[in-house]
Amino acid sequence: MRILLVEDNLRLSTYVRRGLEKEDFAVDGVGSIADAEAALDTAPYDLMILDLGLPDGDGLDLLKQLRAADSHLPVLVLTARDGVNDRVKGLNAGADDYLLKPFAVEELTARLRALLRRPDGVLGLSLTAGNLTFDTTAREVRVESHIIKISRKEMSVLEQLMRRAGKVVPKDVLESKLYGFDEDVSANSVEAHISRLRKRLTQAGASVSIHTLRGVGYLLSDGGDA
Repeated sequence: MRILLVEDNLRLSTYVRRGLEKEDFAVDGVGSIADAEAALDTAPYDLMILDLGLPDGDGLDLLKQLRAADSHLPVLVLTARDGVNDRVKGLNAGADDYLLKPFAVEELTARLRALLRRPDGVLGLSLTAGNLTFDTTAREVRVESHIIKISRKEMSVLEQLMRRAGKVVPKDVLESKLYGFDEDVSANSVEAHISRLRKRLTQAGASVSIHTLRGVGYLLSDGGDA
């Protein structure tokens, strides 16, 4: 999943990004409302983490703009404002959750996954395709009852394919979900992940196949030759 982190404290932003990237999120970090608006116009995001005390204004103003534009992007507010009135203002402005600083990145990750599992969110607890299952909470992939050991990036590719099983997933969609703006991405990185993922699924006896549609994208189907 791709997240926009709006936080001007560089040390905190780095801490959050590193923690979330270890949990398979792609994270773009910006430090102002203006940069956040530019990022939102540039890339599709699944969730935004929003600090309130930003150098060019109050994060609540950005939140209000999003909701006024009928955006349903889940927003988790990060702030040191611990008064009840402050929390009420944030929630009334359209925040989906509110986390006070300081915090543990483990709690932040759990809250993000909870938001993404809501009815309008993008995460399901468990994904199934053929004899393959993906527990999105435990981050475990199984064929029948056997756990498959795969890398974080391969797991992220598989998750996107399973969420759209039977449908073509364009290469650029996979790239947008896997990598942030400042990550170095080689021209064949997605192909390399797909190739290794195919091998692991075949070796594990998975009934699903990953098909390549040249110039279009990839498709996960139950059975058949890849």
